[in-house]
Amino acid sequence: MTASAPRYMARFRCIAEACEDTCCAGLTVPISESRWSLLRQKVAGTPDEARVAALINPNPDGASGQQAGILGKRADGHCAFLDEAKLCSLQRRYGEAVLPDGCSVFPRVLTRWGAQVEMAGSLACPETARLCLLAEDALVREPVPEEQALRPQVARQVAAGDDAWTAHADTVREAMLRLLNRREIPFAARLYALGRMALDLGDFYFPGTTAFASSAGEESRHPSASDASEPEVRGPMTDSAPDSSETRAEAAGARLAHVLREYESTDTLASLSAQLEALELPGGPWAGICGAVLRSREAAVSSPRFLSLMSDVRASYGGADTHPDQAWELHAARRSALESLHGERVHQYFLHHALNHVLRHPFTEAESLLNAVFLLVLRASVVRWVLLGHPAVVALLEAPGTPEAALDAAAVEAFQVVAKHVEQAPSFLDFAKGLAGEGPETFARLLILVKGL
Repeated sequence: MTASAPRYMARFRCIAEACEDTCCAGLTVPISESRWSLLRQKVAGTPDEARVAALINPNPDGASGQQAGILGKRADGHCAFLDEAKLCSLQRRYGEAVLPDGCSVFPRVLTRWGAQVEMAGSLACPETARLCLLAEDALVREPVPEEQALRPQVARQVAAGDDAWTAHADTVREAMLRLLNRREIPFAARLYALGRMALDLGDFYFPGTTAFASSAGEESRHPSASDASEPEVRGPMTDSAPDSSETRAEAAGARLAHVLREYESTDTLASLSAQLEALELPGGPWAGICGAVLRSREAAVSSPRFLSLMSDVRASYGGADTHPDQAWELHAARRSALESLHGERVHQYFLHHALNHVLRHPFTEAESLLNAVFLLVLRASVVRWVLLGHPAVVALLEAPGTPEAALDAAAVEAFQVVAKHVEQAPSFLDFAKGLAGEGPETFARLLILVKGL
């Protein structure tokens, strides 16, 4: 097995009791039959035997295998096995091997692309967020020792390559990462270009597409963005009227390569940046969307840390009754002021968040590439709203001499709290799906979000 990771994850070490939060709170943690059995063997005859029997119960949904049992929680929502030092009492006494997969692997996120296991990180961990956001070289990818990719057997297989959607996924993903890294173009324009690229690909590159199928029912060789010749026709595949399905498959591969190359063109990106700059859209809808997302999560989350920050953010925008247009005016003024004071630092936060998002959330899990881009931009919008409403950022803007370290600390808290309590919540994902709509409608709504950033 080979493994790779962005540099910040190669540097990651759990800081345990020194952490300002704990990953052992607020989550429902399943344990597999095999780990549960191993744990029972380890605790047999010890004082922990009765605790394990009482605090781990069969999954009430009747699941077996990987989700056979559920770890109990204390009244405050923390794991029943968390000790006074904010450490896992089971790991301390019996080793990492007894932990459920989720506890052992977190904040690592393992994905298998062919024979390669990739390790990204969840920003729901404060230390991961710190390492990802603050180091300039954090997202440089490099090989890591196999032992750092804990439990590679639980890695998601997202690119089996047995269909066109996954066979081309790595090529498309690399194009996305290159586009996001084009720092000569404003960050919002890069996201706009990413949405346009997804829209251009969307009519022939999607889950279940047959555009690349050969006459034998198998995928033909798929030219990469570097070796394919450009198709003569860029219109819908039906416009080219190929004489055979094999010719059609070759044309689809060539068209994919053509679109990806087009969005690497400096002229194309400059033109799109100018288009976005000239587009005028009201900011109230963007503010309304961000506020609605956070209000819905406040009703479902019990974490005092999350609720306290959300209360402060809401107050900073004028309170619960403030009209979205007024909240937007405050946000826009802060955005401009922060840009003039610490623009490059803030750009780094959001670039690293976006790059990590592409690595952390394979787009093949979405209904379309455009929907995956929409979700990226929505997540960035929500955390931007929180960051510019963070009381430390508001105070910094009132006292411009404040050290950059204060901004860094606020950014780590904003990105981490949103990642932990918003980004992966089923209710948020359902909201995002409904908000996105389909096709051109998705792109139009993505524009609203991009302009807000």
